[in-house]
Amino acid sequence: MDYKKIRTSTEAVTRNLNDFDKETGNIYESLVILSKRANQVSLELKEELLSKIEEFQTPSDSLEEIFENREQIELAKFYEQLPKPTLIAIYEFLNEKLSAYYPEEEVPIAPLTSVDEENKEVKEKTEE
Repeated sequence: MDYKKIRTSTEAVTRNLNDFDKETGNIYESLVILSKRANQVSLELKEELLSKIEEFQTPSDSLEEIFENREQIELAKFYEQLPKPTLIAIYEFLNEKLSAYYPEEEVPIAPLTSVDEENKEVKEKTEE
């Protein structure tokens, strides 16, 4: 997703808690979804920034070249002005651009040996 096109506030805003539990029915579940999405966004932005910074690196930098690299400074300023990953996750969640799914829960099955032993005991009692 292109996070540069998202137009959301870059500062913290007071939000209504009832907006967060509409979809899930549980505020804590919504917060878990938001935190996981914010972590995903953060990792994607970090990887993108590091790949762009690698273009500026040279094998032997002198001290003067480090301070005069204007392109790298402009790139860093641009990424600093982007909304924080948490704000992006909240924007996606409230505008229904974020969906969560739950893997099917497996029901634990009792071992067959214990069931067989119980059945043997029941059969022995009925045969007597």
